[in-house]
Amino acid sequence: MVNLRLEVLQQWLCENFSVDAIKLFPITGDAGFRCYYRFNLEEQTFIAVDAPPEKSNNAAFVAVQKMLNKKGLHVPKIIALNLEKGFLCLSDFGDKLFLDTIAEVETNNELGTAKKAKVLEFKGRNASVATNKESLISLYQQAIDLLPLVASSLIENEEILPDFDLPFIKTELSIFNEWLLQKHLNIHLNEVEVIALEQCFNFLVVNALEQPQVCMHRDYHSRNLMMLVEGGLGIIDFQDAVKGPITYDVVSLLRDCYQELSDEKISQLFNYFTQLMSSHYQLDHITKQQWRKWFDLTGLQRHIKIAGIFSRLYYRDNKDGYIKDIPLALKYILKISEQYPELSSLHQLIKSRVIPALALKENKANSKKLHSELAN
Repeated sequence: MVNLRLEVLQQWLCENFSVDAIKLFPITGDAGFRCYYRFNLEEQTFIAVDAPPEKSNNAAFVAVQKMLNKKGLHVPKIIALNLEKGFLCLSDFGDKLFLDTIAEVETNNELGTAKKAKVLEFKGRNASVATNKESLISLYQQAIDLLPLVASSLIENEEILPDFDLPFIKTELSIFNEWLLQKHLNIHLNEVEVIALEQCFNFLVVNALEQPQVCMHRDYHSRNLMMLVEGGLGIIDFQDAVKGPITYDVVSLLRDCYQELSDEKISQLFNYFTQLMSSHYQLDHITKQQWRKWFDLTGLQRHIKIAGIFSRLYYRDNKDGYIKDIPLALKYILKISEQYPELSSLHQLIKSRVIPALALKENKANSKKLHSELAN
């Protein structure tokens, strides 16, 4: 089947670079409607983006790119652009995700710990393991160090960013009921349960709106940070930035749906974040308890939304790569909701209905897969 948009994209690139032909190589994209390609030209690589204008907010991408670039953050350069067609050509940050690097460090930690158990007498072993642990914390601190710059991008560009306000948050939370509960798990709440869930959601809305409002990336996690060859971190997928709660980006990073950190590391890194932001925004009057509540509940709102979005990607958009990440999102929801009495009904819903329904669905899927493999 001929991909007409791909042909038009190639023609557009050839015109921009004054060449006869360009060969595009598909690369893994994101959860949106954009398609990404890499191509080589004169010993340099570039990223071509097909972002259909009726489905992608390309103007926002351009505006936020300029905004973050002005702050000195590493974001892809826009080499060429056609907003009408929805085509972009960007500089190439390479293939090394922040996720890949922290996974390597975690693996090295595990290997180091195993060796330490076997050879306790070897003095260098402890130092090796400690270095690996420190490097993981250091990596996350590098990512956190960028957040004051991201947050302060709002100051001169407030009119560019939508507000993460009550209607916005409620729309995100509604995805959970529609796509995870009803569509994926066939769970239909009665009127009393709907009201109870809505009360929990209202509690989360108040938490988001009472925080200092800053520019937030809205998807600041291990797959949207790149390890640059020249050093430092590159930031991608920022077109959905909004004005919202100060803890949103840090909880996206530390309670990532693709990489789980221990509670100990989360606490250590979150304390690092609060000290950084308190100094930057003169927020020393905010208690540790308040910071933690903001962090917990903001993360909870995000994970509720994400659980629904991962389901929607599967059913509506035919993207099956995210459905496997729902359990970690639910694990976060279950753990945090248990700590707040105002969320008891949500906790019970997840514990008694959602997790059993998901386990049953996954068992059926695994059984079906096994039967299919045996039949072949």
